[in-house]
Amino acid sequence: MKSFRDKRRDNRPHPARAEQPRPRDAFAAGRQQAAPAERRETKPADRQEAKPVPRVLARRDGALPAERLPLILEVAPNADYALLDSGAGEKLEQYGPYRIVRPEGQAIWQRALPAKEWERADAIFTGDTDEEGIGRWRFPKAPLGETWPMKHDGIDYLGRFTSFRHVGVFPEQASHWDHMAGLIAAAKRPVKVLNLFGYTGLASLVAARAGAEVTHVDASKKAIGWARENQEMAGLADKPIRWIVEDAVKFAEREERRGSRYDIVLFDPPAYGRGPKGEVWQLFEDLPGLTDLCRSILTPKPLAVVLTAYSIRASFFAIHALMRDTFAGMGGTVESGELIIREKSAGRALSTSLFSRWVA
Repeated sequence: MKSFRDKRRDNRPHPARAEQPRPRDAFAAGRQQAAPAERRETKPADRQEAKPVPRVLARRDGALPAERLPLILEVAPNADYALLDSGAGEKLEQYGPYRIVRPEGQAIWQRALPAKEWERADAIFTGDTDEEGIGRWRFPKAPLGETWPMKHDGIDYLGRFTSFRHVGVFPEQASHWDHMAGLIAAAKRPVKVLNLFGYTGLASLVAARAGAEVTHVDASKKAIGWARENQEMAGLADKPIRWIVEDAVKFAEREERRGSRYDIVLFDPPAYGRGPKGEVWQLFEDLPGLTDLCRSILTPKPLAVVLTAYSIRASFFAIHALMRDTFAGMGGTVESGELIIREKSAGRALSTSLFSRWVA
């Protein structure tokens, strides 16, 4: 749950199997770019590793879990973050002290706030590949540093201006973070959480603060460095978090072989990605195997598995059916729908991603 994660909407960085911090862009309907060059370096065909042998899948026996859908999880404006306005292909957001303007392909309506409110922005993502400086940003008032202090529900972390339009946090995920923290607290026992494609770590920090032992996996060394920095800034250095720089699928496969098990698994894969050794990730091809793998590394008394899907041309019904099939025979409920952010100006809902979660 990405943590610091457009996928379907917002070109957000996501090193599923990536060397660089997650440019989650991509292959989304209505997106301006198909696959940005900064996503990750592409190797010549003769240097790429052969694609691993696919996991052998068989349909699970047993009754399908109960279902709850559609479920719309909403993030409202608050003191830490607010979607101030949106429209004409852009969004105006408040991140702590800064007003930020970024592209938003889903905002096909008209702006509600007057132009003077948009002109008060501190940072604007330009997309200008020739621009020098921090990422591709323009700072109308005064030059800003790469990072600035931010807060989520009392957890301090650093916002960042990145070259792929993202700022190190994906506020729509707050609904999942709150739900996860509630499960951890209610368990009244030691809980182990695995955060795959963890990015810059806010979900891991929320889980650790709630009392869980966390394993955070991301293929981007830089993203892991950011996550460690956030842990220090949050004052959670004493919490048990393992930071693993590794291809998420390969790590999960090893955990299966080693018999390592988790009570909660979060996975937030990109639509497309490359790993540090040329591994290729294609969501529709590889998601069924990874979902099955996540089931196989659960403890005997698991709590939840949470899947978020960005940058895909699909209905949430597709991943809902996959999750119900995968967790057949385990009882519980599969809840699926969309994550949305409620706009402050006109109250419109901006959809950011699809999700499906199995809850025991």
